[in-house]
Amino acid sequence: MRPALIRYVALLCLLSLAAFARAQSSEITLTVAGHKLRAELAITPDARTQGLMFRDHLEENRGMLFLYPQPSTQAMWMMNTTVPLSVAFIGRDGRILNIEDMVPQTVDVHASQGAAAYSLEMNRGWFAARGIGRGALVEGLEAAPKPE
Repeated sequence: MRPALIRYVALLCLLSLAAFARAQSSEITLTVAGHKLRAELAITPDARTQGLMFRDHLEENRGMLFLYPQPSTQAMWMMNTTVPLSVAFIGRDGRILNIEDMVPQTVDVHASQGAAAYSLEMNRGWFAARGIGRGALVEGLEAAPKPE
Protein backbone atom coordinates (compact mmCIF):
# COMPACT_ATOMS: atom_id res chain seq x y z
CA MET A 1 0.00 0.00 0.00
CA ARG A 2 1.10 3.52 -0.59
CA PRO A 3 1.88 5.68 2.48
CA ALA A 4 -0.87 8.19 1.63
CA LEU A 5 -3.47 5.42 1.46
CA ILE A 6 -2.26 3.94 4.74
CA ARG A 7 -2.57 7.34 6.46
CA TYR A 8 -6.07 7.78 5.00
CA VAL A 9 -7.22 4.37 6.24
CA ALA A 10 -5.71 5.04 9.68
CA LEU A 11 -7.52 8.39 9.88
CA LEU A 12 -10.82 6.76 8.94
CA CYS A 13 -10.32 4.15 11.65
CA LEU A 14 -9.60 6.82 14.28
CA LEU A 15 -12.64 8.86 13.27
CA SER A 16 -14.82 5.75 13.37
CA LEU A 17 -13.56 4.92 16.85
CA ALA A 18 -14.28 8.47 17.99
CA ALA A 19 -17.83 8.32 16.63
CA PHE A 20 -18.37 4.90 18.24
CA ALA A 21 -17.09 6.17 21.61
CA ARG A 22 -19.46 9.15 21.47
CA ALA A 23 -22.40 6.92 20.54
CA GLN A 24 -21.63 4.56 23.44
CA SER A 25 -21.29 7.24 26.10
CA SER A 26 -24.02 8.17 28.50
CA GLU A 27 -24.60 11.57 30.05
CA ILE A 28 -25.29 13.12 33.42
CA THR A 29 -26.70 16.46 34.58
CA LEU A 30 -24.49 18.29 37.07
CA THR A 31 -24.78 21.60 38.89
CA VAL A 32 -21.71 23.67 39.80
CA ALA A 33 -22.32 26.74 41.97
CA GLY A 34 -25.90 26.95 40.68
CA HIS A 35 -24.96 26.46 36.99
CA LYS A 36 -26.43 23.39 35.29
CA LEU A 37 -24.54 21.45 32.65
CA ARG A 38 -24.72 18.15 30.78
CA ALA A 39 -21.63 15.97 30.71
CA GLU A 40 -20.80 12.88 28.71
CA LEU A 41 -19.35 10.16 30.91
CA ALA A 42 -15.87 8.73 30.42
CA ILE A 43 -16.11 5.61 32.58
CA THR A 44 -13.82 3.09 30.90
CA PRO A 45 -10.06 3.33 30.37
CA ASP A 46 -10.63 3.63 26.60
CA ALA A 47 -13.22 6.40 27.03
CA ARG A 48 -10.89 8.28 29.40
CA THR A 49 -8.04 7.95 26.89
CA GLN A 50 -10.24 9.16 24.01
CA GLY A 51 -11.82 12.03 25.94
CA LEU A 52 -12.84 14.90 23.67
CA MET A 53 -10.26 14.14 20.98
CA PHE A 54 -11.16 14.76 17.34
CA ARG A 55 -14.07 17.08 18.14
CA ASP A 56 -14.38 20.41 16.36
CA HIS A 57 -17.02 21.91 18.65
CA LEU A 58 -18.37 21.61 22.19
CA GLU A 59 -21.78 23.12 22.87
CA GLU A 60 -22.27 25.68 25.65
CA ASN A 61 -22.97 24.10 29.04
CA ARG A 62 -21.82 20.68 27.81
CA GLY A 63 -18.67 18.81 28.76
CA MET A 64 -17.17 15.48 29.69
CA LEU A 65 -16.90 13.97 33.16
CA PHE A 66 -14.02 11.54 33.68
CA LEU A 67 -14.54 9.02 36.48
CA TYR A 68 -11.54 7.27 38.05
CA PRO A 69 -11.56 3.91 39.88
CA GLN A 70 -9.50 5.33 42.76
CA PRO A 71 -8.91 8.96 43.75
CA SER A 72 -5.31 9.87 42.95
CA THR A 73 -3.27 12.54 41.23
CA GLN A 74 -4.71 12.79 37.71
CA ALA A 75 -3.37 14.55 34.64
CA MET A 76 -4.73 15.72 31.28
CA TRP A 77 -3.26 16.83 27.99
CA MET A 78 -4.67 18.04 24.68
CA MET A 79 -3.10 15.81 22.05
CA ASN A 80 -5.53 15.46 19.09
CA THR A 81 -7.96 17.82 20.81
CA THR A 82 -8.86 20.94 18.81
CA VAL A 83 -11.40 22.53 21.16
CA PRO A 84 -9.87 24.84 23.83
CA LEU A 85 -10.83 23.38 27.22
CA SER A 86 -10.69 24.03 30.94
CA VAL A 87 -10.51 21.06 33.28
CA ALA A 88 -11.71 20.99 36.87
CA PHE A 89 -10.17 18.27 39.01
CA ILE A 90 -12.68 17.15 41.63
CA GLY A 91 -12.13 15.29 44.90
CA ARG A 92 -14.21 12.41 46.23
CA ASP A 93 -16.26 14.92 48.25
CA GLY A 94 -17.37 16.72 45.06
CA ARG A 95 -15.28 19.84 45.69
CA ILE A 96 -13.09 21.30 42.97
CA LEU A 97 -9.39 20.86 43.78
CA ASN A 98 -8.11 23.07 40.96
CA ILE A 99 -8.99 24.27 37.46
CA GLU A 100 -6.53 24.36 34.57
CA ASP A 101 -6.92 26.05 31.16
CA MET A 102 -5.54 23.92 28.33
CA VAL A 103 -4.28 24.78 24.85
CA PRO A 104 -5.42 22.62 21.89
CA GLN A 105 -3.03 20.24 20.15
CA THR A 106 -0.42 20.29 22.92
CA VAL A 107 1.08 17.64 25.16
CA ASP A 108 1.50 19.98 28.14
CA VAL A 109 0.52 18.07 31.26
CA HIS A 110 -2.12 19.61 33.55
CA ALA A 111 -2.28 17.83 36.91
CA SER A 112 -4.64 17.74 39.85
CA GLN A 113 -3.55 19.36 43.08
CA GLY A 114 -4.57 16.43 45.22
CA ALA A 115 -6.40 13.12 44.87
CA ALA A 116 -9.03 13.55 42.15
CA ALA A 117 -11.95 11.14 41.82
CA TYR A 118 -13.28 13.05 38.79
CA SER A 119 -12.23 15.52 36.12
CA LEU A 120 -14.70 17.76 34.31
CA GLU A 121 -13.73 19.25 30.94
CA MET A 122 -15.68 22.24 29.65
CA ASN A 123 -15.08 24.92 27.02
CA ARG A 124 -12.07 27.01 28.06
CA GLY A 125 -13.16 29.84 30.34
CA TRP A 126 -16.50 28.23 31.30
CA PHE A 127 -15.60 28.05 35.00
CA ALA A 128 -14.00 31.52 35.15
CA ALA A 129 -16.95 33.17 33.38
CA ARG A 130 -19.21 31.88 36.16
CA GLY A 131 -16.89 32.72 39.04
CA ILE A 132 -16.31 29.03 39.79
CA GLY A 133 -13.02 28.15 41.46
CA ARG A 134 -11.26 25.94 43.95
CA GLY A 135 -13.62 24.61 46.62
CA ALA A 136 -16.83 24.94 44.56
CA LEU A 137 -19.19 21.98 44.98
CA VAL A 138 -20.16 19.85 41.98
CA GLU A 139 -23.63 18.44 42.63
CA GLY A 140 -25.07 15.33 40.96
CA LEU A 141 -21.96 13.17 41.03
CA GLU A 142 -23.73 10.56 43.16
CA ALA A 143 -25.87 9.66 40.11
CA ALA A 144 -22.79 8.71 38.07
CA PRO A 145 -22.07 5.01 37.54
CA LYS A 146 -19.00 3.36 38.98
CA PRO A 147 -15.91 3.66 36.75
CA GLU A 148 -14.07 0.70 35.32
